[in-house]
Amino acid sequence: MSNKTAKKMTTVTPWREITPGGAIYEAGNAEGYKTGDWRSMRPVWIEEKCTQCMLCPPTCPDTSIPVKDSKRLDFDYDHCKGCGVCVKICPFKAIDFIKEEDKEEQEV
Repeated sequence: MSNKTAKKMTTVTPWREITPGGAIYEAGNAEGYKTGDWRSMRPVWIEEKCTQCMLCPPTCPDTSIPVKDSKRLDFDYDHCKGCGVCVKICPFKAIDFIKEEDKEEQEV
């Protein structure tokens, strides 16, 4: 597969132009796709409880905890899959874990 190149896929890409089996031939393309919209659980950062210990960013398998100037920021929900690893690793209980539909109800 190393000699193959990926084509840019969009919501209007015909199925005949998609790589066979949806295979990904090149690394580093996750930022081009919003993959967090199917999660069932959502981590919620409680900034007041956070001590900026930085245990959570390296444990996130989706790099959905951005860091700027040595401080973590709120979640990148476009890519967070809701796995809960960050919730388990936080010793200060600065990350809550709620059902995704509860978040939608709060926004109404």
